[in-house]
Amino acid sequence: MLFNSIHFLFFFPAVVAVYYLLPFRHRLKLLLAASYYFYMCWKPAYILLIVASTVVDYAAAHAMMRQEGRAARFRWLLISLMCNLGLLFFFKYYNFFAVTWNDVFPFLGPGVHLPTLDVLLPVGISFYTFQTLSYTIEVFRGNQKPESRFVTFAVYVAFFPQLVAGPIERPGNLLGQFDRRNTFEYSRVVSGLRQMLWGLFKKMVIADNLAIVVDVVYGNPTAFNGQAYVLATIFFAFQIFCDFSGYSDMAIGAARVLGYDLMTNFNRPYFARSIREFWSRWHISLSTWFRDYLYIPLGGNRGSRRRWYLNLFVVFLVSGLWHGANWTFVVWGGLHGSYLLAAIVTGRIRAAAAKAVGLARFPGAINFLNTVWCFGLVCFAWIFFRANSLGDAWHIITHLTVGSGGPGRVWESVILAHPFEIAVGASGIVVMELLHLTDRKEVAMDRLDRLPVWARWAVYYALLGAILLLGNFGQQQFIYFQF
Repeated sequence: MLFNSIHFLFFFPAVVAVYYLLPFRHRLKLLLAASYYFYMCWKPAYILLIVASTVVDYAAAHAMMRQEGRAARFRWLLISLMCNLGLLFFFKYYNFFAVTWNDVFPFLGPGVHLPTLDVLLPVGISFYTFQTLSYTIEVFRGNQKPESRFVTFAVYVAFFPQLVAGPIERPGNLLGQFDRRNTFEYSRVVSGLRQMLWGLFKKMVIADNLAIVVDVVYGNPTAFNGQAYVLATIFFAFQIFCDFSGYSDMAIGAARVLGYDLMTNFNRPYFARSIREFWSRWHISLSTWFRDYLYIPLGGNRGSRRRWYLNLFVVFLVSGLWHGANWTFVVWGGLHGSYLLAAIVTGRIRAAAAKAVGLARFPGAINFLNTVWCFGLVCFAWIFFRANSLGDAWHIITHLTVGSGGPGRVWESVILAHPFEIAVGASGIVVMELLHLTDRKEVAMDRLDRLPVWARWAVYYALLGAILLLGNFGQQQFIYFQF
Protein backbone atom coordinates (compact mmCIF):
# COMPACT_ATOMS: atom_id res chain seq x y z
CA MET A 1 0.00 0.00 0.00
CA LEU A 2 1.36 3.41 -0.95
CA PHE A 3 1.02 6.51 1.20
CA ASN A 4 0.04 8.42 -1.95
CA SER A 5 -2.84 6.10 -2.84
CA ILE A 6 -6.61 6.27 -2.45
CA HIS A 7 -6.38 2.99 -0.56
CA PHE A 8 -4.29 4.60 2.19
CA LEU A 9 -6.62 7.62 2.27
CA PHE A 10 -9.35 5.32 3.57
CA PHE A 11 -7.15 2.87 5.47
CA PHE A 12 -5.35 5.34 7.74
CA PRO A 13 -8.36 7.31 9.12
CA ALA A 14 -10.14 4.02 9.79
CA VAL A 15 -7.17 2.65 11.75
CA VAL A 16 -6.81 5.89 13.73
CA ALA A 17 -10.52 6.02 14.59
CA VAL A 18 -10.68 2.40 15.73
CA TYR A 19 -7.36 2.75 17.59
CA TYR A 20 -8.60 5.55 19.84
CA LEU A 21 -12.00 3.92 20.36
CA LEU A 22 -10.53 0.60 21.48
CA PRO A 23 -9.50 -0.14 25.07
CA PHE A 24 -5.73 0.01 25.58
CA ARG A 25 -5.36 -3.78 25.92
CA HIS A 26 -6.59 -4.32 22.34
CA ARG A 27 -4.75 -1.52 20.57
CA LEU A 28 -1.55 -3.38 19.79
CA LYS A 29 -3.54 -6.23 18.30
CA LEU A 30 -5.18 -3.69 16.00
CA LEU A 31 -1.81 -2.17 15.05
CA LEU A 32 -0.38 -5.61 14.31
CA ALA A 33 -3.36 -6.59 12.16
CA ALA A 34 -3.26 -3.22 10.37
CA SER A 35 0.49 -3.49 9.80
CA TYR A 36 0.24 -7.00 8.38
CA TYR A 37 -2.66 -5.95 6.14
CA PHE A 38 -0.68 -2.88 5.01
CA TYR A 39 2.20 -5.12 3.93
CA MET A 40 0.05 -7.87 2.45
CA CYS A 41 -1.58 -5.39 0.06
CA TRP A 42 1.65 -5.65 -1.91
CA LYS A 43 2.26 -9.44 -1.90
CA PRO A 44 0.44 -11.47 0.76
CA ALA A 45 2.81 -14.45 0.84
CA TYR A 46 5.82 -12.34 1.84
CA ILE A 47 4.26 -11.51 5.20
CA LEU A 48 5.63 -14.93 6.19
CA LEU A 49 9.16 -13.47 6.01
CA ILE A 50 8.30 -10.79 8.55
CA VAL A 51 6.61 -13.33 10.80
CA ALA A 52 9.65 -15.63 10.55
CA SER A 53 12.06 -12.82 11.50
CA THR A 54 9.79 -11.85 14.38
CA VAL A 55 9.53 -15.38 15.78
CA VAL A 56 13.27 -16.11 15.44
CA ASP A 57 14.39 -12.87 17.09
CA TYR A 58 11.78 -13.03 19.85
CA ALA A 59 12.93 -16.56 20.72
CA ALA A 60 16.63 -15.74 20.33
CA ALA A 61 16.43 -12.76 22.65
CA HIS A 62 14.76 -14.77 25.41
CA ALA A 63 17.18 -17.66 24.91
CA MET A 64 20.10 -15.24 25.27
CA MET A 65 18.87 -14.05 28.64
CA ARG A 66 18.71 -17.61 29.92
CA GLN A 67 22.42 -18.08 29.19
CA GLU A 68 25.10 -17.08 31.66
CA GLY A 69 28.19 -17.00 29.47
CA ARG A 70 28.84 -14.52 26.69
CA ALA A 71 29.80 -17.32 24.31
CA ALA A 72 26.47 -19.07 24.87
CA ARG A 73 24.58 -15.82 24.27
CA PHE A 74 26.60 -15.20 21.14
CA ARG A 75 25.41 -18.50 19.66
CA TRP A 76 21.84 -17.26 19.81
CA LEU A 77 22.84 -13.91 18.35
CA LEU A 78 24.53 -15.82 15.55
CA ILE A 79 21.29 -17.72 14.89
CA SER A 80 19.46 -14.38 14.62
CA LEU A 81 22.09 -12.96 12.28
CA MET A 82 22.17 -16.04 10.08
CA CYS A 83 18.39 -16.28 9.75
CA ASN A 84 17.78 -12.60 9.04
CA LEU A 85 20.80 -11.97 6.84
CA GLY A 86 20.25 -15.33 5.16
CA LEU A 87 16.76 -14.29 4.04
CA LEU A 88 18.11 -10.90 2.97
CA PHE A 89 20.89 -12.52 0.95
CA PHE A 90 18.59 -15.06 -0.71
CA PHE A 91 15.98 -12.57 -1.89
CA LYS A 92 18.15 -9.53 -2.53
CA TYR A 93 21.71 -10.62 -3.28
CA TYR A 94 21.75 -14.22 -4.51
CA ASN A 95 21.15 -13.37 -8.16
CA PHE A 96 23.71 -10.56 -7.99
CA PHE A 97 26.25 -12.96 -6.52
CA ALA A 98 25.41 -15.70 -9.04
CA VAL A 99 25.67 -13.40 -12.07
CA THR A 100 28.92 -11.91 -10.81
CA TRP A 101 30.36 -15.37 -10.15
CA ASN A 102 29.36 -16.60 -13.59
CA ASP A 103 30.88 -13.53 -15.25
CA VAL A 104 34.13 -13.49 -13.29
CA PHE A 105 34.89 -17.22 -13.10
CA PRO A 106 33.85 -18.74 -16.43
CA PHE A 107 37.21 -20.50 -16.69
CA LEU A 108 36.23 -22.88 -13.89
CA GLY A 109 33.90 -24.65 -16.25
CA PRO A 110 30.15 -25.35 -16.46
CA GLY A 111 30.24 -27.41 -13.28
CA VAL A 112 30.35 -24.28 -11.11
CA HIS A 113 27.84 -22.25 -13.09
CA LEU A 114 25.31 -20.85 -10.61
CA PRO A 115 21.66 -20.64 -11.67
CA THR A 116 19.66 -17.46 -11.14
CA LEU A 117 16.31 -17.45 -9.39
CA ASP A 118 13.06 -15.86 -10.49
CA VAL A 119 12.11 -14.28 -7.17
CA LEU A 120 10.57 -10.91 -6.45
CA LEU A 121 12.41 -8.69 -3.96
CA PRO A 122 10.25 -8.27 -0.83
CA VAL A 123 9.42 -4.60 -0.27
CA GLY A 124 11.29 -3.09 2.67
CA ILE A 125 13.24 -6.24 3.55
CA SER A 126 16.44 -4.28 4.20
CA PHE A 127 14.61 -1.93 6.55
CA TYR A 128 12.76 -4.38 8.76
CA THR A 129 15.73 -6.77 8.79
CA PHE A 130 18.01 -4.07 10.20
CA GLN A 131 15.35 -2.96 12.68
CA THR A 132 14.85 -6.41 14.16
CA LEU A 133 18.61 -7.10 14.17
CA SER A 134 19.19 -3.97 16.24
CA TYR A 135 16.94 -5.56 18.88
CA THR A 136 18.84 -8.85 19.17
CA ILE A 137 22.20 -7.06 19.11
CA GLU A 138 21.14 -4.72 21.91
CA VAL A 139 19.83 -7.68 23.94
CA PHE A 140 23.14 -9.46 23.44
CA ARG A 141 25.03 -6.37 24.58
CA GLY A 142 22.87 -6.10 27.68
CA ASN A 143 21.41 -2.73 26.70
CA GLN A 144 17.89 -4.04 26.10
CA LYS A 145 15.73 -6.44 28.06
CA PRO A 146 13.83 -9.02 26.00
CA GLU A 147 10.26 -7.95 25.35
CA SER A 148 7.94 -10.24 27.27
CA ARG A 149 4.85 -9.76 25.10
CA PHE A 150 5.12 -11.26 21.63
CA VAL A 151 2.48 -8.90 20.21
CA THR A 152 4.44 -5.86 21.37
CA PHE A 153 7.62 -7.09 19.72
CA ALA A 154 5.73 -8.04 16.56
CA VAL A 155 4.35 -4.51 16.30
CA TYR A 156 7.87 -3.13 16.78
CA VAL A 157 9.07 -5.16 13.78
CA ALA A 158 6.07 -4.48 11.53
CA PHE A 159 4.79 -1.02 12.59
CA PHE A 160 3.16 0.04 9.33
CA PRO A 161 4.11 3.76 9.15
CA GLN A 162 7.82 2.92 8.87
CA LEU A 163 7.72 -0.74 7.87
CA VAL A 164 8.85 -0.54 4.26
CA ALA A 165 11.13 2.53 4.11
CA GLY A 166 12.07 3.52 7.63
CA PRO A 167 13.18 5.33 9.62
CA ILE A 168 15.03 2.26 10.92
CA GLU A 169 14.13 2.43 14.59
CA ARG A 170 15.98 1.13 17.63
CA PRO A 171 14.29 -0.78 20.45
CA GLY A 172 15.46 1.81 22.98
CA ASN A 173 13.39 4.48 21.24
CA LEU A 174 10.33 2.74 19.83
CA LEU A 175 9.72 -0.53 21.66
CA GLY A 176 8.96 1.01 25.05
CA GLN A 177 6.48 3.45 23.51
CA PHE A 178 4.04 0.64 22.80
CA ASP A 179 3.41 0.36 26.55
CA ARG A 180 2.32 3.99 26.66
CA ARG A 181 -1.40 4.65 27.12
CA ASN A 182 -1.89 7.21 24.36
CA THR A 183 -4.91 9.46 24.48
CA PHE A 184 -6.28 11.55 21.66
CA GLU A 185 -4.48 14.91 21.67
CA TYR A 186 -5.73 17.44 19.17
CA SER A 187 -2.43 19.33 18.91
CA ARG A 188 -0.47 16.12 18.38
CA VAL A 189 -2.84 14.85 15.70
CA VAL A 190 -2.74 18.19 13.89
CA SER A 191 1.06 18.21 14.03
CA GLY A 192 1.19 14.70 12.59
CA LEU A 193 -1.28 15.40 9.80
CA ARG A 194 0.59 18.59 8.94
CA GLN A 195 3.85 16.69 8.57
CA MET A 196 2.11 14.07 6.45
CA LEU A 197 0.75 16.83 4.22
CA TRP A 198 4.20 18.36 3.80
CA GLY A 199 5.67 14.96 2.98
CA LEU A 200 2.93 14.31 0.42
CA PHE A 201 3.69 17.70 -1.18
CA LYS A 202 7.38 16.85 -1.48
CA LYS A 203 6.57 13.45 -2.98
CA MET A 204 3.79 14.27 -5.44
CA VAL A 205 4.52 17.87 -6.41
CA ILE A 206 8.32 17.93 -6.43
CA ALA A 207 9.70 14.38 -6.65
CA ASP A 208 7.18 12.85 -9.02
CA ASN A 209 7.27 15.79 -11.45
CA LEU A 210 11.06 15.80 -11.49
CA ALA A 211 11.01 12.02 -12.01
CA ILE A 212 9.48 12.42 -15.46
CA VAL A 213 12.50 14.39 -16.68
CA VAL A 214 15.03 12.21 -14.86
CA ASP A 215 13.53 9.00 -16.26
CA VAL A 216 13.62 10.34 -19.82
CA VAL A 217 17.31 11.23 -19.71
CA TYR A 218 18.59 8.31 -17.63
CA GLY A 219 16.35 5.88 -19.46
CA ASN A 220 18.13 6.59 -22.76
CA PRO A 221 21.38 8.41 -21.94
CA THR A 222 22.96 8.03 -25.39
CA ALA A 223 20.22 10.25 -26.85
CA PHE A 224 21.31 13.28 -24.83
CA ASN A 225 24.41 15.31 -24.15
CA GLY A 226 26.16 16.95 -21.20
CA GLN A 227 23.70 19.75 -20.60
CA ALA A 228 20.80 17.31 -20.30
CA TYR A 229 22.86 15.07 -17.99
CA VAL A 230 23.64 17.95 -15.65
CA LEU A 231 20.00 19.04 -15.53
CA ALA A 232 18.73 15.50 -14.98
CA THR A 233 21.34 14.75 -12.29
CA ILE A 234 20.56 17.90 -10.31
CA PHE A 235 16.87 17.10 -10.64
CA PHE A 236 17.51 13.56 -9.44
CA ALA A 237 19.35 14.90 -6.37
CA PHE A 238 16.18 16.72 -5.36
CA GLN A 239 13.88 13.96 -6.59
CA ILE A 240 15.44 11.32 -4.36
CA PHE A 241 15.58 13.72 -1.41
CA CYS A 242 11.94 14.75 -1.74
CA ASP A 243 10.84 11.18 -2.43
CA PHE A 244 12.66 9.64 0.53
CA SER A 245 12.35 12.48 3.03
CA GLY A 246 8.72 12.86 1.95
CA TYR A 247 8.12 9.22 2.89
CA SER A 248 9.90 9.78 6.21
CA ASP A 249 7.74 12.83 6.88
CA MET A 250 4.59 10.84 6.21
CA ALA A 251 5.82 7.94 8.35
CA ILE A 252 6.76 10.22 11.25
CA GLY A 253 3.50 12.12 10.92
CA ALA A 254 1.35 8.98 10.79
CA ALA A 255 3.08 7.57 13.87
CA ARG A 256 2.61 10.89 15.69
CA VAL A 257 -1.12 10.84 14.96
CA LEU A 258 -1.24 7.45 16.69
CA GLY A 259 0.79 8.80 19.63
CA TYR A 260 4.28 7.49 18.79
CA ASP A 261 7.52 9.34 18.10
CA LEU A 262 9.87 8.20 15.34
CA MET A 263 13.39 9.51 14.92
CA THR A 264 14.29 12.32 12.53
CA ASN A 265 15.71 10.86 9.33
CA PHE A 266 16.75 13.98 7.38
CA ASN A 267 18.11 17.36 8.38
CA ARG A 268 18.66 19.63 5.36
CA PRO A 269 21.40 17.41 3.87
CA TYR A 270 22.16 19.65 0.88
CA PHE A 271 23.25 22.41 3.25
CA ALA A 272 26.09 20.18 4.45
CA ARG A 273 29.58 21.64 4.13
CA SER A 274 31.38 18.29 3.98
CA ILE A 275 30.67 14.66 3.17
CA ARG A 276 30.96 13.80 6.85
CA GLU A 277 28.30 16.39 7.65
CA PHE A 278 26.18 15.19 4.73
CA TRP A 279 26.00 11.71 6.23
CA SER A 280 25.05 13.14 9.60
CA ARG A 281 22.05 14.73 7.85
CA TRP A 282 21.05 12.13 5.21
CA HIS A 283 19.20 8.91 6.09
CA ILE A 284 20.27 9.37 9.69
CA SER A 285 18.69 6.13 10.89
CA LEU A 286 20.82 4.08 8.47
CA SER A 287 24.10 5.98 8.93
CA THR A 288 23.85 5.68 12.72
CA TRP A 289 22.95 1.98 12.37
CA PHE A 290 26.13 1.32 10.41
CA ARG A 291 28.10 3.42 12.87
CA ASP A 292 26.89 1.48 15.91
CA TYR A 293 26.71 -2.03 14.50
CA LEU A 294 29.48 -2.12 11.89
CA TYR A 295 31.95 0.77 12.12
CA ILE A 296 32.51 0.65 15.89
CA PRO A 297 32.67 -3.20 16.06
CA LEU A 298 35.27 -3.08 13.26
CA GLY A 299 37.37 -0.85 15.50
CA GLY A 300 36.22 2.61 14.48
CA ASN A 301 39.07 5.11 14.62
CA ARG A 302 40.95 3.04 17.16
CA GLY A 303 44.23 1.49 16.14
CA SER A 304 46.40 2.56 13.23
CA ARG A 305 45.42 5.20 10.71
CA ARG A 306 45.36 2.60 7.94
CA ARG A 307 42.92 0.48 9.90
CA TRP A 308 40.74 3.53 10.53
CA TYR A 309 40.67 4.33 6.81
CA LEU A 310 39.86 0.71 5.97
CA ASN A 311 37.00 0.65 8.48
CA LEU A 312 35.50 3.80 6.98
CA PHE A 313 35.79 2.53 3.43
CA VAL A 314 34.31 -0.88 4.26
CA VAL A 315 31.30 0.77 5.90
CA PHE A 316 30.62 2.87 2.81
CA LEU A 317 30.99 -0.11 0.48
CA VAL A 318 28.54 -2.11 2.59
CA SER A 319 26.21 0.90 2.71
CA GLY A 320 26.26 1.04 -1.07
CA LEU A 321 25.52 -2.68 -1.34
CA TRP A 322 22.69 -2.29 1.21
CA HIS A 323 20.98 0.05 -1.23
CA GLY A 324 20.88 -2.45 -4.05
CA ALA A 325 22.32 -5.58 -5.61
CA ASN A 326 24.10 -3.79 -8.41
CA TRP A 327 27.67 -2.63 -8.96
CA THR A 328 26.38 0.89 -9.50
CA PHE A 329 25.46 1.08 -5.82
CA VAL A 330 28.81 -0.37 -4.76
CA VAL A 331 30.61 2.31 -6.77
CA TRP A 332 28.31 4.96 -5.29
CA GLY A 333 29.23 3.83 -1.77
CA GLY A 334 32.91 3.62 -2.70
CA LEU A 335 32.82 7.17 -4.04
CA HIS A 336 31.43 8.50 -0.77
CA GLY A 337 34.05 6.54 1.15
CA SER A 338 36.76 7.99 -1.09
CA TYR A 339 35.37 11.50 -0.62
CA LEU A 340 35.53 11.14 3.14
CA LEU A 341 39.03 9.69 3.17
CA ALA A 342 40.28 12.41 0.82
CA ALA A 343 38.77 15.08 3.08
CA ILE A 344 40.50 13.58 6.14
CA VAL A 345 43.88 13.27 4.41
CA THR A 346 43.82 16.76 2.91
CA GLY A 347 42.18 18.55 5.84
CA ARG A 348 45.28 20.35 7.12
CA ILE A 349 46.48 21.19 3.63
CA ARG A 350 43.15 22.78 2.71
CA ALA A 351 43.05 24.77 5.95
CA ALA A 352 46.58 26.05 5.36
CA ALA A 353 45.79 26.96 1.76
CA ALA A 354 42.66 28.89 2.80
CA LYS A 355 44.71 30.80 5.35
CA ALA A 356 47.48 31.51 2.86
CA VAL A 357 45.15 33.08 0.27
CA GLY A 358 43.22 35.00 2.91
CA LEU A 359 39.97 33.04 2.75
CA ALA A 360 40.22 32.27 6.46
CA ARG A 361 39.10 35.85 7.11
CA PHE A 362 35.81 35.15 5.34
CA PRO A 363 34.25 32.12 7.05
CA GLY A 364 30.91 32.77 5.38
CA ALA A 365 32.49 32.54 1.95
CA ILE A 366 34.33 29.34 2.91
CA ASN A 367 31.11 27.78 4.18
CA PHE A 368 29.30 28.70 0.96
CA LEU A 369 32.05 27.30 -1.24
CA ASN A 370 32.23 24.12 0.85
CA THR A 371 28.45 23.67 0.55
CA VAL A 372 28.54 24.09 -3.23
CA TRP A 373 31.53 21.73 -3.53
CA CYS A 374 29.88 19.11 -1.31
CA PHE A 375 26.65 19.30 -3.31
CA GLY A 376 28.65 18.84 -6.53
CA LEU A 377 30.39 15.75 -5.16
CA VAL A 378 27.09 14.28 -3.98
CA CYS A 379 25.49 14.92 -7.38
CA PHE A 380 28.41 13.27 -9.18
CA ALA A 381 27.94 10.16 -7.03
CA TRP A 382 24.19 10.23 -7.70
CA ILE A 383 24.98 9.48 -11.35
CA PHE A 384 26.03 5.96 -10.39
CA PHE A 385 23.11 5.59 -7.98
CA ARG A 386 20.55 6.45 -10.66
CA ALA A 387 22.16 4.93 -13.77
CA ASN A 388 20.74 1.61 -14.90
CA SER A 389 24.22 0.14 -15.37
CA LEU A 390 27.90 0.96 -15.00
CA GLY A 391 27.99 1.38 -18.78
CA ASP A 392 25.30 4.06 -18.68
CA ALA A 393 27.03 5.80 -15.77
CA TRP A 394 30.36 5.76 -17.61
CA HIS A 395 28.76 7.18 -20.75
CA ILE A 396 27.21 10.02 -18.77
CA ILE A 397 30.33 11.04 -16.84
CA THR A 398 32.49 10.90 -19.97
CA HIS A 399 30.05 13.12 -21.86
CA LEU A 400 29.27 15.68 -19.16
CA THR A 401 31.29 18.31 -21.01
CA VAL A 402 29.69 17.66 -24.39
CA GLY A 403 27.64 20.80 -24.96
CA SER A 404 25.16 21.98 -27.53
CA GLY A 405 27.70 21.54 -30.29
CA GLY A 406 27.96 17.81 -29.66
CA PRO A 407 25.68 14.93 -30.53
CA GLY A 408 22.46 14.27 -28.68
CA ARG A 409 19.58 16.42 -27.51
CA VAL A 410 20.35 19.30 -25.16
CA TRP A 411 18.59 20.45 -22.06
CA GLU A 412 16.36 22.82 -24.05
CA SER A 413 14.72 19.86 -25.77
CA VAL A 414 13.96 18.28 -22.42
CA ILE A 415 12.40 21.48 -21.16
CA LEU A 416 10.30 21.91 -24.32
CA ALA A 417 9.07 18.33 -24.00
CA HIS A 418 8.09 18.66 -20.33
CA PRO A 419 7.56 22.36 -19.54
CA PHE A 420 4.83 21.84 -16.93
CA GLU A 421 6.65 19.20 -14.91
CA ILE A 422 9.90 21.17 -14.93
CA ALA A 423 8.19 24.42 -13.94
CA VAL A 424 6.33 22.75 -11.08
CA GLY A 425 9.29 20.72 -9.87
CA ALA A 426 11.73 23.63 -10.03
CA SER A 427 9.30 25.96 -8.28
CA GLY A 428 8.77 23.35 -5.58
CA ILE A 429 12.54 23.09 -5.06
CA VAL A 430 12.77 26.87 -4.60
CA VAL A 431 9.92 26.91 -2.08
CA MET A 432 11.36 23.99 -0.14
CA GLU A 433 14.91 25.36 0.00
CA LEU A 434 13.70 28.80 1.06
CA LEU A 435 11.90 27.11 3.95
CA HIS A 436 15.03 25.09 4.74
CA LEU A 437 16.99 28.34 5.01
CA THR A 438 14.73 29.31 7.90
CA ASP A 439 14.86 25.87 9.55
CA ARG A 440 18.13 26.29 11.43
CA LYS A 441 16.53 26.65 14.86
CA GLU A 442 12.99 25.45 14.24
CA VAL A 443 11.24 23.55 11.46
CA ALA A 444 9.06 25.85 9.38
CA MET A 445 6.01 23.59 9.72
CA ASP A 446 6.24 23.79 13.51
CA ARG A 447 6.23 27.58 13.42
CA LEU A 448 2.71 27.46 12.01
CA ASP A 449 1.39 26.93 15.53
CA ARG A 450 2.23 30.56 16.36
CA LEU A 451 0.28 31.93 13.40
CA PRO A 452 -3.38 32.97 13.56
CA VAL A 453 -5.90 30.29 12.72
CA TRP A 454 -6.74 31.83 9.34
CA ALA A 455 -3.06 31.92 8.35
CA ARG A 456 -2.48 28.29 9.35
CA TRP A 457 -5.44 27.09 7.36
CA ALA A 458 -4.38 29.21 4.41
CA VAL A 459 -1.09 27.30 4.37
CA TYR A 460 -2.87 23.96 4.70
CA TYR A 461 -5.23 24.76 1.83
CA ALA A 462 -2.33 26.03 -0.28
CA LEU A 463 -0.42 22.77 0.20
CA LEU A 464 -3.52 20.67 -0.42
CA GLY A 465 -4.42 22.73 -3.49
CA ALA A 466 -0.89 22.39 -4.86
CA ILE A 467 -1.06 18.61 -4.42
CA LEU A 468 -4.46 18.37 -6.14
CA LEU A 469 -3.65 20.75 -8.99
CA LEU A 470 0.07 20.24 -9.52
CA GLY A 471 0.77 16.79 -8.14
CA ASN A 472 1.57 13.79 -10.28
CA PHE A 473 -1.18 11.24 -9.66
CA GLY A 474 0.53 8.37 -11.41
CA GLN A 475 1.06 6.80 -7.96
CA GLN A 476 4.76 6.37 -8.55
CA GLN A 477 6.33 3.97 -6.10
CA PHE A 478 8.71 5.43 -3.54
CA ILE A 479 12.33 5.03 -4.65
CA TYR A 480 13.47 3.38 -1.44
CA PHE A 481 10.81 0.66 -1.67
CA GLN A 482 13.27 -1.22 -3.90
CA PHE A 483 15.82 -1.39 -1.08
